Amino acid sequence: MRIVVQRVTQAQVEVAGARIAAIEHGLLLLVGVGQRDTEATSVALADKIARLRIFEDAAGKMNLSALDIGGAALVVSQFTLLADTSRGRRPSFVDAAPPAIAAPLVDRFAGALRDLGLHVAQGQFGAHMQVSLANDGPVTIVIEG
Repeated sequence: MRIVVQRVTQAQVEVAGARIAAIEHGLLLLVGVGQRDTEATSVALADKIARLRIFEDAAGKMNLSALDIGGAALVVSQFTLLADTSRGRRPSFVDAAPPAIAAPLVDRFAGALRDLGLHVAQGQFGAHMQVSLANDGPVTIVIEG
């Protein structure tokens, strides 16, 4: 899995002009599922991200996690994170898992975040989505597992 973690003050997803998910202070998580990813990968990365210390403490140091601050997570599937651009100018997506494998793993990832205590909203798998956010910092981190 390849996940882009963005610390946000707010984020939302629209499909066909209708808002389907939104969060306030927390994490926007763009999730790409690869061919070799498993349920164990989803659960392990959820734990790592929920405990990732990227929020500021009282001293202004990045020392708190989304769990520590009572933050939320917006999980958005994004197979294009698995793009291979090493040959030519047209990306190849052969490393991305097919929808039948990816959709349940994205759901498992979101479920594992919920199990840890985060409020989780989700985009719509396979839909053409408009994602808007206010990146806080900005803080953006790429995590692979």
